[in-house]
Amino acid sequence: KINLPVIRQYVDYLVNEQNVKNVFVNGTTGEGLSLSIQERKQLAEEWMCQGKDKLDHVIIHVGALNLPECQELARHAAAIGADGIAVIAPFFFKPTNKDELVAFLQKVASEASEVPFYYYHIPPLTGVKIRVEELLDGIKAQIPTFQGVKFSDTDLLDLAQCIHKNETGEFEFLYGVDEQLLGALALGANGAVGSTYNYLGRQTNLMLQAFAKPDFALAQRYQFLTGEFLNFVIKLGFGVAQTKAVMTSVSGIPMGPPRLPLVDASSEFVVKAKAKLDSIVWPNGD
Repeated sequence: KINLPVIRQYVDYLVNEQNVKNVFVNGTTGEGLSLSIQERKQLAEEWMCQGKDKLDHVIIHVGALNLPECQELARHAAAIGADGIAVIAPFFFKPTNKDELVAFLQKVASEASEVPFYYYHIPPLTGVKIRVEELLDGIKAQIPTFQGVKFSDTDLLDLAQCIHKNETGEFEFLYGVDEQLLGALALGANGAVGSTYNYLGRQTNLMLQAFAKPDFALAQRYQFLTGEFLNFVIKLGFGVAQTKAVMTSVSGIPMGPPRLPLVDASSEFVVKAKAKLDSIVWPNGD
């Protein structure tokens, strides 16, 4: 079951310990698609409430398998003052081309006509592999609130073509593959949304600062160390359940088990992952 009272502690931890002031609610790591519509609304409301005057941006994922639920969640997000909404492609009956996907997204975005809209591109989970480069052509005419893309794919060629087309800078590209963030930044990504930023947010912000200076050697060091940890845990079996376990271990905040069909991380995983993370010496002395 969702644990609403812990969100206040969670917000404070992100802001004060990780220097993370922008959140993406009800996404993959938050198991948004495993929650009921009512649960998703409750979580969105609690993040907006606890984040008031603490968080800079709250983007709420409102994607679902059916259009009416997406629209209901979009209306709700607008009503509670969300800074943005995002939608994945429906992934049982899938759109087979750009026009079908844009038609679906437009029907959702129009229910929150004042709220910036992001397409959440995550083909490894949705199986919808329509290239974002193709999607962007003419999208602003059909979705006036279109703000950008949460790009959670390893296809850096597609990302590069998107950014190359975005010469006026009207769109944002938030990259979602944490171990490749530096590569995406080099191509022109504007920011990132990822699970590791829950517990490695401070280090990632330092990487962003190093990249902006630019101190590429220092930025590389941060990226390589993040990759070292992820490479280690991926070999053990790393997913949403294991992310919750790592976050609980690092933060002390009880993130709880996942919802079936996901199963909880093993105690052996937690011990090994924590030991690995503790062994990493970061450039800032941590």
